[in-house]
Parts: sequence; C-alpha cells; structure tokens
Amino acid sequence: MLDRSKLTSPHSTGLDTAKEIAKFDRLAKEWRDPKGKFKQVLAFNQTRLIAIEKMIAQHLGRDLNNPAPLAGLSLLDIGCGAGLLCEPLAELGADVTGIDASEHNILVASQHAKTNSIAVNYLHCLASDLEDRAENNRYDIVLNTEVIEHVADQQGLIDTCCRLLKPGGLLVMATLNRTITSYIVGIIGAEYVMRYLPIGTHEWRYFVKPQEISAMISTQGLETINVTGMTFNPFTKHWSVNQNTKVNYLLFAAKPSDISSV
Repeated sequence: MLDRSKLTSPHSTGLDTAKEIAKFDRLAKEWRDPKGKFKQVLAFNQTRLIAIEKMIAQHLGRDLNNPAPLAGLSLLDIGCGAGLLCEPLAELGADVTGIDASEHNILVASQHAKTNSIAVNYLHCLASDLEDRAENNRYDIVLNTEVIEHVADQQGLIDTCCRLLKPGGLLVMATLNRTITSYIVGIIGAEYVMRYLPIGTHEWRYFVKPQEISAMISTQGLETINVTGMTFNPFTKHWSVNQNTKVNYLLFAAKPSDISSV
C-alpha cells in the first residue's frame, strides 16, 4: 500500500499531500495508457503476461478459464516497477507481493492499486531483505523480469530468487540474450533509432544467455523446463511469443518438491 507517511511527515518540507497523490495517480495512468509514450512497453508486457500465465497454469495445475484460477498461490515479483505484472496476476486470485529498489516505482504502483481496489502488497526493498524474514516466507511463484541485466552480481540475485521459492514452485526469468542480434535490435534499434527506451538503458555485456541462467540456477537445485523467445515486428508494431531467443526471452525453471527451501 502507499506509505502516506512519506508524504505527510511532520518533519517534511511542506509538500501538499493531495498534490503528491494526484501526481502519482497521473504517473500510474501514464504508465498504463496504451496510446501514450509507454505503449510499446505495455504491448511487450501484455504478450509476456500471457506466456507467464500459461506456464503458471501448466506447472501448477490451474485452469485459467476458472474464476480466480491462481487463488491460494503466493507470488513474488522482484523488480516489479509500476506493477504491470503484479496487478493482472492479483486479479487472477494470486496473493501478490511486489518489491522494487525504487521508492518512486513503489509509490506509483501502490497508488494505482489503491485507486483500482487491487490487492497487491508492495514493498520498497531488495530481494535479499526478504530472506531475513520468517522461514515460512517463501513463494509458489517468483518473477524476476528485466532485472538481471542491470545487476553486477547476477549469481547472487539468482541465488536469492531460488531461495525465496517454495519446493515445487516456479521461477520465471525474463531478460535479453547476449548475442550480436540483441546488440543491434535491443540497443542500437530500441535506444538509438526507434527511441523506445532512453539511451543508456542497457549495457550489452550484462545481457545473459539462457544457458548461463540454467547453469546459475542449477547450483540451487532448480532445472530449466522451458525457454520462450519474444520478438517485435517493427512493421506491424506487434510482439509475439515464439522460439526465437536471440533478443528477448523468458526462462521458466522448477524447484523440485523434495528440495529444502532454505
């Protein structure tokens, strides 16, 4: 939920609470405007969401045609941003926690969830902070999407994701492959030519190959069960899910049901 104490502290600099809340309302609306400046991010997210929902249903035996098909499942979104994955998964019935290192992102996401009466537990923290909590604080599903390519200690992040997953649970990783194609499309094309992303958003050397993620999760006893590619058609402006993993991809991994969650 939105921490209003950050806006109304008696020791604050005199910010107008109503104006601050209105500001985050506008930002949340802007993030979700299909015709706004984030429209390509929204299109990408919607395509990714469908693939994630299908794999969750397949792995955990849920029927997406049922009301609240994810009811009873706990889900952690690490690096949740503005909550673009958190909210639709919560609306499917999952008990969703979204965390982000950016307080601004959490404020925007929290205000949107509050305004739309969507139950998501948003926290301004790092994934490693959650490991200090109670032993039973583990999740059926852990999402880590478009985060690892911005992290120097990639093995450390992977280890934390795996430890926060319950035995039998599903880990979802989304990132960019380190290929020549991803450099041309993901950096030169997306940042410098089409300007879908700010210049400098990505550093190609931090992109991660699917086999590298598979190797990193194997140290925690997890096994990759599916790798799915996502590609953008610049002519139709549409994203699609396919087997082309040269640029964007989703990697799904399972934690054995008989492995310790510690």
